[in-house]
Amino acid sequence: MTDSSQPHDPSSIPPSSPAERALEQAETAFGAHLAITPRERAALLRQVARRLGADKTEINEAELLHALCQVRRRSWANGMMNRAHRNGDVWVRKADVLLAAERISDPLINEDGQSAVLESVLEERWRDMADTPLRVLDDMRADLADVGTFLSGTQIERLSHSIARAFGGVDLGFEDEMILEEERRAREQEDIRAKAEARRARELQKIKDWEATLVSFEKVPALLHCSRREALRWIAENRLPIAKRDTQPDGLEIFYFDPAELKKCRPLLNSWRRGSGQKNDDGYDDSPQARKGNAAIARVAALDRFAAHFRTARALNRRITLVTGPTNSGKSHTALEALAQAESGLALAPLRLLAHEFREAMLSRGVPASLTTGEERIIDPTARHLAATVEMCPFNNPVDVAIIDEAQMLSDPDRGAAWTAAIMGVPARHVFILGAADCIPLVKRIAELCNDPVDEIHLERKSPLRPAGTLALTDLRAGDALIAFSRRDVLDLRAELMAHNRRVAVIYGALSPEVRRAEAARFNRGEADILIATDAIGMGLNLSIRRVVFSTLRKYDGRQTRNLVSQEVKQIGGRAGRFGKHEEGLVCVLEGAGRPSFIRHMLDAPPEPTLELRPLVQPDADIVQAVAQEMESDSLYGVLTRIKRAVLRPDDPNYRLADMEQALEIAAALEGVDGLDLSTRWTYAMCPINTRDNGIPRLVEWAALHARGQRIFPPGTGRLPAAATAGREELERAEKRHRRLVTWRWLAMRFPENYPELIVAERNAAILDEWIEQVLRTQSRMRESSRRYQGRRNGGAPTRQREGHNRPKTPRSKAGGFGKKKPHGKRKKD
Repeated sequence: MTDSSQPHDPSSIPPSSPAERALEQAETAFGAHLAITPRERAALLRQVARRLGADKTEINEAELLHALCQVRRRSWANGMMNRAHRNGDVWVRKADVLLAAERISDPLINEDGQSAVLESVLEERWRDMADTPLRVLDDMRADLADVGTFLSGTQIERLSHSIARAFGGVDLGFEDEMILEEERRAREQEDIRAKAEARRARELQKIKDWEATLVSFEKVPALLHCSRREALRWIAENRLPIAKRDTQPDGLEIFYFDPAELKKCRPLLNSWRRGSGQKNDDGYDDSPQARKGNAAIARVAALDRFAAHFRTARALNRRITLVTGPTNSGKSHTALEALAQAESGLALAPLRLLAHEFREAMLSRGVPASLTTGEERIIDPTARHLAATVEMCPFNNPVDVAIIDEAQMLSDPDRGAAWTAAIMGVPARHVFILGAADCIPLVKRIAELCNDPVDEIHLERKSPLRPAGTLALTDLRAGDALIAFSRRDVLDLRAELMAHNRRVAVIYGALSPEVRRAEAARFNRGEADILIATDAIGMGLNLSIRRVVFSTLRKYDGRQTRNLVSQEVKQIGGRAGRFGKHEEGLVCVLEGAGRPSFIRHMLDAPPEPTLELRPLVQPDADIVQAVAQEMESDSLYGVLTRIKRAVLRPDDPNYRLADMEQALEIAAALEGVDGLDLSTRWTYAMCPINTRDNGIPRLVEWAALHARGQRIFPPGTGRLPAAATAGREELERAEKRHRRLVTWRWLAMRFPENYPELIVAERNAAILDEWIEQVLRTQSRMRESSRRYQGRRNGGAPTRQREGHNRPKTPRSKAGGFGKKKPHGKRKKD
């Protein structure tokens, strides 16, 4: 046992490190006033050690101060972010406080000094965002609104102060102008909301008053002077117009009738009793077509005779060739050959990216072609061929051959009506309809309604596709595609694979077509080992995929989270095994994500039976205008509400009304905007927006400016940080700005006088595309460079992390700080 009373042998005390000696000397010489805490000292020693070399044993004052600033930057950033949160400065971002902390060179700086540095960073940001302070304020408000943050009057005033200083100070009047403009804007928006609410209530009251005039079945015999049995028979034969149906809790349906419409049926009763369905002697048309509507509004809209709206197509002797088959069966090649040989033609695609591919396919065959999508035009005056998105189908210019791709979209609740209109209305003598086998019954039904003959061609897959069990994440190899169903899951998997030193490309819906194409090209060239994608790869994009690996067998479809259906597994899984590149395609499940037997069953399953053969339809501008005239109303909300309630009976034998909820929501919000005619309102209601990104309020704000004759300038790009340092927040913000530009460009194509500077908008979109792709590409390369460097340090072999320690840790904190973990809550789907 050692006697503690004896003095220690000095030789037993380990000598201090060079860093400790250097730090002690520096503190003694010029660091006494720096108040270095014990907690800071350990980090400071590491900073000092980095500054020492083989021949260097001391650090000077400047080096000591810089090292201490490095140690204190995180706490400065935390403090600045916390103060910004307390002050309500919601426009201050993590990148701002980190940059401000990086610029501080005085380790003893106080809070006022830190705020001054942060303000200088913000002012640079404002000047980078736009050319004028008002545009900066607009872009800043839009960025915040995208994430559900709306500024109070006090916040607007404080933000205006900051922006004004960036552009020369309050002496130039910017600040007052911005504050007054924002106050005016707030008053106008409140007035619009109040008017919209009042007008919606008025329109609903009109419908309520109309419904109050309806009568139950019990009064029908007396109104028609017929027996109860006759009335029941005529209802069963769809002769009597049912105005409204109420379903009781026990499932019993109660019918209500419009007395005015019933009285119009009286002259037809004798012919009904005789069993005749023809025009009777009194001049009333009793044909099946005339009996489909349930009111005057329905007769005007005539959605129950939808095929007749397309007069040019009905005047042609059309022939339909239906080409079906699985992915990788050559459907597009078959149709494109016919299109290229025709003197004139049209190719309709579900996506802008695919419309570009159709145009490029025609150009590669020596056929000049133009392009029309919702947000761009490429017009070749010599071209007699056009590539377009389905919604942009031209209905009045006859051509020899037309292609309509991805016809299984007929069943899509959001866009199916566009395919119905395209197939019924495309003015081509020979129409090629391409799709999976699931679309056959619906296409045949549409052809029957149009009286068009149909030829069928069914193609088989060129390379075999088979299930291949489960895979661990670490078993993924070059040429594999990993499938997720949300942006967040895609980026989580990307981070995890990059932590395994894998080069990764990504494709998901929020990326523009240009970025998706660039990411696909990286993967195809071998610059990325693995592709992580949502079902956005299910249509288009030529991808050299060896195996498709599902990370989950369930998806959220906008309404519910459900299991994948057979067609989804076939469409996505079918991207594996590209003909000419791989001998076969393999479809797998990620370990722990589900049973391989599910994939096998879905791939072997026959096409799912089509239970609903009535195609989806929706009104167009002409129908909306006709109904408005019949109603003597200029309210788009009132017109659409009446169409929804009165135009198509739920049991119409031929058609179903498409989901009009978003158009109704936009129309309701536009009710408060004065000065726009019905046609213009309808155009706004059809505008593609994302309702989760403050899309409707922004659209209404732009419409209000439009109504006053003011110009709406294109959104900016905002300040884009270096691609290598951009995080998810910056990436998501850029994606939302790009979506904002898509909406703006769509409107600019229709209202060029009100939405000027289209070239600027296209330039901004290109800048964002390039930056987003650079973020995805650069960060993958940085990970690869890190892997190679680490491999050289370990004798040339790349390092791999142990299983279970490969997940990247994202630093989080309370109150805006960095580095402290925050408990995980429920995760939203992107």
